[in-house]
Amino acid sequence: MKELLLTTKAVEDLKWWMQTDKRIALKVIELLEDIVIEPFVGKGKPEALKYELSGCWSRRITSEHRLVYEVTENYVRVLSCRYHYQQ
Repeated sequence: MKELLLTTKAVEDLKWWMQTDKRIALKVIELLEDIVIEPFVGKGKPEALKYELSGCWSRRITSEHRLVYEVTENYVRVLSCRYHYQQ
């Protein structure tokens, strides 16, 4: 299992979900739990990203929102968990 790191943006996004829609906040937490165990397969249809976000992955939270993260040998760093990529 890898260590989970959240950027300031990801923390702000998760706080926003907790205040706005607890159901989606719980889904984000569920995805995070899944990602640290198996970063490249599982819930949320993991997808390798291209172009500016090459090397990063995303998982679907809703039709509008994605969880974006990068994986190294030792940790998973979550970049955002709100909106669709770099909005």
